[in-house]
Amino acid sequence: MKIIHYCQHVLGIGHYFRSLEIARALWRHRLVLVSGGPAVEVQLPAHVTECRLPGLEMDPEFATVAPTDGSRSLEDVQQERRGLLYSLFEKWAPDLFLVELYPFGRKRFGFELVPLLEAIHGNHFGSVKVVCSLRDILVEKRDQPGYEQRVLALLNRYFHALLVHADPRLVSLEETFYSTGGIRVPIVYTGFVAPKPGSDMGAGLRTRLGIRDGETLVVASAGGGRVGEVLLRAVLEAHSQLEGERHRFLYIFTGPFMNEDSFNSLTKKAASAPGVRVGRFTSEFLSYLAAADLSVSLAGYNTCMNILAVGVPALVWPFGQNREQRVRAKKLAALGVVTLLNDQDLEPWQLAKLMEEVLSRPRGSTTPSISLDGAQETARWLEEGLGKQEGTTND
Repeated sequence: MKIIHYCQHVLGIGHYFRSLEIARALWRHRLVLVSGGPAVEVQLPAHVTECRLPGLEMDPEFATVAPTDGSRSLEDVQQERRGLLYSLFEKWAPDLFLVELYPFGRKRFGFELVPLLEAIHGNHFGSVKVVCSLRDILVEKRDQPGYEQRVLALLNRYFHALLVHADPRLVSLEETFYSTGGIRVPIVYTGFVAPKPGSDMGAGLRTRLGIRDGETLVVASAGGGRVGEVLLRAVLEAHSQLEGERHRFLYIFTGPFMNEDSFNSLTKKAASAPGVRVGRFTSEFLSYLAAADLSVSLAGYNTCMNILAVGVPALVWPFGQNREQRVRAKKLAALGVVTLLNDQDLEPWQLAKLMEEVLSRPRGSTTPSISLDGAQETARWLEEGLGKQEGTTND
């Protein structure tokens, strides 16, 4: 198949990396990954080409969207993006259009997606299947009934299937989208999307870092870095208060999008602390979690699935702008695989106490029966199940 995979990351990097993991699983096919947020420098698989549209990004309050290039107007960027996206379809004539999140989110990208979907619906590019790729939990809306009716209208008209990257034993779509009964296309649960750790990746990294048996490694992270600075500062303060004689290491990953002043301030504060390192990003993040004795992080989809994949003891502090991270964190805490942090837990003495408690637990003491094969199951269904949906084409 020829696949165009559309993913727009406007605040963090979770959407992008989840889409990239799915793209890796589609290694039998030619794939164009269409991105359009701030650039993320990663090595792409050989079968994947990235098409970067002129960038758009959201503010942390989700109030406004603006060009990443501050010298350009929003209208100018939108017009160029529409043209580039349409030309890509004319050139490629894909068999499959895989759309991340929309129409359940990214409403502001309807300016380019609705005309394109209407053209696909009218067979302007030949026969193209359209599939929505959706994460586990949706954010709440001010007008939830109106939002759900708009989603249903778009989904039922333009899409052939909905892939939900979750395990319904943990969370199902109807918990945050109440009109699932109105969805007329197949709903397929793929399991959660998570990269697979190698058997010795953690031990290998500890050796490279010079961390011996009996020494403690804590990894603190903040996703893309636009939010979460307060958590990282709290971890840095709490780390200096940990008890015991063990040699301790703390590696902090701020995320590539933390503003320069905050990053420099955090780096300066960490410079005087023994065993502490601060970096923006690492392509070996899964290895760091596999090597760690404790993870302290936000509760984003990708980080939580990485925590489950390697079995590292974890403290998670949900991003409070909406319900998504808190719902996920509470469900995982109920299974005993993470410990939920509330705002008051970020007081250094309290956080240090919680870190000590979690560090005392044996690694992998709780292993829930949750599917983490979402990328592989997505590829399998697109290869084997999508062609059986001929009878589900929309009005």
